Amino acid sequence: MVLAAGQSDTTDARAALGKLCQTYWYPLYAYVRRRGHSPEDAQDLTQEFFAQLLERKSLAKADPNLGRFRSFLLATMNHFLANAWQKAQAKKRGSGRELLSLDWAAAEDRFDLEPADHAAPDRIFEKQWALTLLGEVLNRLEREYQSAGKADWFVALKQTLLGVRESQPYTELATRLGSSESAVKVAVHRMRKRYRELVREEIAGTLNGSQEVESEMRHLFSVLAAR
Repeated sequence: MVLAAGQSDTTDARAALGKLCQTYWYPLYAYVRRRGHSPEDAQDLTQEFFAQLLERKSLAKADPNLGRFRSFLLATMNHFLANAWQKAQAKKRGSGRELLSLDWAAAEDRFDLEPADHAAPDRIFEKQWALTLLGEVLNRLEREYQSAGKADWFVALKQTLLGVRESQPYTELATRLGSSESAVKVAVHRMRKRYRELVREEIAGTLNGSQEVESEMRHLFSVLAAR
C-alpha cells in the first residue's frame, strides 16, 4: 500500500501512508533533534520531510527490496537532511506545508523526559520506533476492549502483558474485578494472545512482505532489550 502511494493517487494507498506517518512521526522528530537541530528547526524539517513524502516525491523512488518502512524512512530522512536543509532553511518559518497535524509541544516534552542515551542516533531511532509500535498496539487493544464494554478489564489486566505468567497477582486481580481467579487467568491468556496478534499485524503493515515479520519482531525486541 505504501509503495503504491508512490505510483498512484489511490485513496486507500495514500490513506495507508498517511496513517503510518501519523503514527510513526515521533521517532523521526527525535532523530532530527539528536542530530543537533533545535526544536524549531526540527519541527520545520520533520514537517517538510513528510510534506514531500506525502506528495510522493520520495516514494516514487522507494526500493521494495528495503522491505522495512522504518529503514526506508530513516534512509530517506538522512538524504533529506543532507540535501534539503538549505532549501528548508531558506523558507520563511510558518510558510511551510503542514500536511500532518502533529503535537510538537507534547513531542518536545516527551523528548526532554527521555533519559540520556549516548548510543548512535540511528540506534535510538530504532528503539523509539519499537516503543511507538508497541504503544500503537496497546492503543488498538484498548479500543477493542472499550468497544466490547470491558474497559475496566483492560485497565486491570494490561500489567499482565509484561513479566512471566507465574509472577502475576491473579488473586488480587480477581478481587479487584469481582471475578474468579480461573476466569482472570483465561482473560489474561486471551489478552496476551490478542496482543501478540496485534504486534504481528502492526509490524506486517510496515513491511514489504509478511515473510519478514518474525525477523523484524526479533530485531525490534532485541533493540528494546539492549542497554
